[in-house]
Amino acid sequence: MSRNPTRARAGGWRARPLAAVLLTGLFAGCAPPATAESNPPSAGATRSGSVASTPAGPVRSSPVAPPPVSYPADGGGRWAVADGEPPTAAGPGRLLRYRVAVERDIRGLPVADFAAEVTRTLADPQGWTAGGAWRLRRVGPRQPADFTVYLATPGTRDVLCQDTPDGYTSCRNGDRVVINVARWVKGVPDYGASLAVYRRYVINHEVGHRLGLGHERCPGRGRPAPVMQQQTLGLHGCTANAMPYLDGRRHSGPPGSYADPIPPRERGRPG
Repeated sequence: MSRNPTRARAGGWRARPLAAVLLTGLFAGCAPPATAESNPPSAGATRSGSVASTPAGPVRSSPVAPPPVSYPADGGGRWAVADGEPPTAAGPGRLLRYRVAVERDIRGLPVADFAAEVTRTLADPQGWTAGGAWRLRRVGPRQPADFTVYLATPGTRDVLCQDTPDGYTSCRNGDRVVINVARWVKGVPDYGASLAVYRRYVINHEVGHRLGLGHERCPGRGRPAPVMQQQTLGLHGCTANAMPYLDGRRHSGPPGSYADPIPPRERGRPG
């Protein structure tokens, strides 16, 4: 999300070898321009008291919580890439193929799980395909792709985005849609909706930039925020909203952004 209309951020700079950076594309990060995956332990069976004439009840297991997601502040730029989804019948709109990649330093979040959430979001009936202009399909590691959705550590976010290196927001830079793992795990303060809603929002916001859309402002107090509003940084009287289409119509606001401060950069999250 940026205040520069050519860069967009939903969401400091550190030196990295040039080889760590993918080819630089057109900038559309959400910040101002830069100035200088064990088996879980099984739950114990519940004990059932019994009388000689009464059979024991069925053994029940308590649900096992998934392992927490952990990550360093700066990852190594190595990626696990999700498999593609089966081809679907051709329909209206331009087909855009996308890959999904998770930085290998991120623990507790398999690439298949992240990819499934990305695909559910982009295939939602209220998502970007609702207007008929685009079709979106996930492809695998060895297939041609029009863009890649990365889940990256805060430091690698800065390398991929090539905008003001804040380590906090997400961005889009050329054919890279970069989701900061810290935002994926924590969301943002005072968002007013669940983490699941925020995750759908940040995917749709950054993919929206890849589709050529710029930032928008709140259309009126109490109304849903447009998905292209920088909801990571503030709602400005609007309510949280993750989807670009509401009630079958594209929900938008006036073009532009706000001069919201960006919170401090994220540190790592130990396991």
